[in-house]
Parts: sequence; C-alpha cells; structure tokens
Amino acid sequence: MYTQEEYENNPLHGTSLEQVLTQMVDHYGWEILAAYLNLNCFKQNPSIKASLKFLKKTEWAQHKVESFYLYQFKNLPRADDAMFELPPRDRIVPLHQKPKEPQELSLEDAERLRLKREKAARNKDSRHHGDDRSRSRQSKTSHSPYEKTAQKSETSNDPYANFKSKG
Repeated sequence: MYTQEEYENNPLHGTSLEQVLTQMVDHYGWEILAAYLNLNCFKQNPSIKASLKFLKKTEWAQHKVESFYLYQFKNLPRADDAMFELPPRDRIVPLHQKPKEPQELSLEDAERLRLKREKAARNKDSRHHGDDRSRSRQSKTSHSPYEKTAQKSETSNDPYANFKSKG
C-alpha cells in the first residue's frame, strides 16, 4: 500500500514531541501558539516541561499540536479526509510533498480564525437544534418553568425530602 519511504516522509517521523514543541516555540513564541491552539498549557505560565507533561497525558491535545506542526510550521498541504482521520504521526506524506518555510502567523489572524470558527459552530448548532430551540421558546412563553413545581403536592417522591420534613 504505502512504502516505508512514504511513511518516513512525514516530518514527525523520528522527531520527539519535545523537539516539535521547542521548534515551534522558538519560531512563533507562546503567545501565537496559545492564540492558534487555545491550550491552557500555552496560556498560563507556559514552559516546555509543563506543556510536554500535559500533551503526553492528553492525546487530543498532542494531535492538535502535531497537526499544527505539519500544516502550519512545516507548511504541508492539508491531508485528504482519509489521512486526516489518522493521528498526525501515522499520516502518509506523498514523496513529492516537501516541508516548506513556516507560515507567517499573527495574533490578528488568530483572532479572525477564532471568530470564524465560533460563527461556524453557531451555525452548525442552530442547524442541528433549530427545531428544538423554537419549540422550547414556544413552551417557555406559554408556561413558567416553575409552574409545574408549584402544582406538585406537598408530599414528594424524594426520600431525602421526606426524611428532612420528618426531622
């Protein structure tokens, strides 16, 4: 299927997480990494040691950092959908794709990207839950959320409440 040479073309092959992180911090700095990756280990008292400890324990965060390394720092073209499903270290990079100079990133671009992602998430959320929200708005206008509680009888099915009232 894939040759060893194609597998070894991945810039992460033979590179430790510490080397990846050190290269990116030296080039971009903690502030840019925090803005783009939105990881607390890059925001609050960042250090290589503390970040490595978190990233090694948190697989999704490690994948996020390694993907950033491949597609921003090494400036490779985005992987196809099938490859993107694999962890970054397992992705095959075709032999004709070679790492380039790191992309130039700015805090302004990071903010634009963050706003774009928020908008996309809101749109996705409203498409997914649009019917539920409109129904819940209609039900809230016709009933008070506390109305049902007030209509309940004095006796409760809650054993703790019954115990409390006996005492």
